[in-house]
Amino acid sequence: MATSVSNAFASNAGRANGIRVEIGSYIRLNQNHTHMGMMKEFKEFAMKGNVVDLAVGVIIGGAFGKIVSSFVADVIMPIINVFLPADADWKTIEVGPGVKLGSFLGNVLDFVIIAFVIFLMIKAINASKKKEAAAPAAPPEPSSTDKLLMEIRDALKK
Repeated sequence: MATSVSNAFASNAGRANGIRVEIGSYIRLNQNHTHMGMMKEFKEFAMKGNVVDLAVGVIIGGAFGKIVSSFVADVIMPIINVFLPADADWKTIEVGPGVKLGSFLGNVLDFVIIAFVIFLMIKAINASKKKEAAAPAAPPEPSSTDKLLMEIRDALKK
């Protein structure tokens, strides 16, 4: 089945708006795509820099999310509990049956903290990129050929 299918499209070759159009000159079906070939392609894909960077970012982001959740649940919300009635806890605040407002507010606070930290990181990255772009590169030193031509030019001016 590994045949050229250009013959199937040969009848479609012709002229359209005065331009010669050829459809499907050579299409081959590859049946030799083995399991090892697919594993090799996957390894090449997985080891590209962007995929590895993304994996590291997801792992660090998950760990950072746990740290922020702990900070909100163990540090900030107990401070908020001081302002609540004695028998209430921020986790148990409900508005109506089953609407857990306290838990929702804790998750919103998690999100706001994480979003603010990401904003600060992106702002720092953009500032460093601007510094790199603002620093002009020194002009390259003339090559030996250019130096020789400049000497000849200067000698001819005299």
